[in-house]
Amino acid sequence: MFELADNPLQPHDRWMYAALQQAREAFDVDEVPVGAVIIHEGRVIAEAFNQRESLNDPTAHAEMIAITQAAETLGSWRLLDCALYVTLEPCPMCAGAIVQARIPTLIYGTTDTKAGACHTLYQITNDIRLNHQASVIGGVLADECRGLLQEFFAIQRAKGKK
Repeated sequence: MFELADNPLQPHDRWMYAALQQAREAFDVDEVPVGAVIIHEGRVIAEAFNQRESLNDPTAHAEMIAITQAAETLGSWRLLDCALYVTLEPCPMCAGAIVQARIPTLIYGTTDTKAGACHTLYQITNDIRLNHQASVIGGVLADECRGLLQEFFAIQRAKGKK
């Protein structure tokens, strides 16, 4: 199931702001500004931002790092009672990890027209052929999430990068 957030004062804003804070940390260290938090029983159990450049690791997406942290915190790879908040629609790798981790709820900020795998290009998290599906809500604080990414890439282009 996919839902598009239409009310800017959604209850999800609190946690998306936490994910945006992680994205700003990525921005500050010259990483693509994507942030993620995982919530369990009303509290943050994992928070991360993209670290592909600093770790030289193509899998070091915010979601992947947060999923690993959450599994360690809970002592289980099954993140059954968790919600993942991420500022950018997950890519195919991250969407696959969400399915594998059994995360029941995904909330993201802005769509990813080049790699979005939960709504835009693919619907991996909702594919009934897989053994698990996640409820997906997109568009939470989309303008803020998109704006941070646009600012980052404008700076990068001005520097002759990315």
